[in-house]
Amino acid sequence: MTIFALLDYIGTLVFAISGALAAMRHRFDPFGVLILATVTAVGGGSLRDVVIGRTPVGWMQDINYAYLIMAGTVIALVFRTYLVYVRRTMFLFDAIGLGLFTIIGVEIGLAAELHPIICILLGTLSASFGGVIRDILANEVPLIFHKEIYASISLLGGALFLLLQKTTLPSDWIYILTSGLVVILRILAVRYNWVLPKMYREVDGE
Repeated sequence: MTIFALLDYIGTLVFAISGALAAMRHRFDPFGVLILATVTAVGGGSLRDVVIGRTPVGWMQDINYAYLIMAGTVIALVFRTYLVYVRRTMFLFDAIGLGLFTIIGVEIGLAAELHPIICILLGTLSASFGGVIRDILANEVPLIFHKEIYASISLLGGALFLLLQKTTLPSDWIYILTSGLVVILRILAVRYNWVLPKMYREVDGE
């Protein structure tokens, strides 16, 4: 197994756990937990594959993705009583998934011989939009639109990945360094409340 495939599997698993934890926080039933785990794990990647015409989408061509989603759901369900700080745990899995899926999306864009800027956008799409679908189904405003720095970190990670591709560093090190930086920056953004300026106007005196 290549490091690329391994990272893809790990990203799927951790995003599935993140989605399952979000579902349990909203008191979904077991079926709802599985659905939210699924869309979180493969939603962004599916949208990415559709927009570049890569069909059937990736997870449909490898049954291991289904196994990983089910495993992530079971892990979240079985160990839910040990996850005292559910929000904190969900955030950690979400940060790891963000880092891993960013470089996966960029790499798939490169394989499709797309422009580097499009590759970076694909990385952000892969990493962010599973969470967007998760939040919408959970009746929440998607995280990337109103809270801590999220998608912009993915953009930065994608750009760094492309720059490191032009160096003599081994590919495995580039994957690890880029995904690790995205995860660390995401953790720091939450820890120190880094946010982008909010764009709004006053309505009816609000």
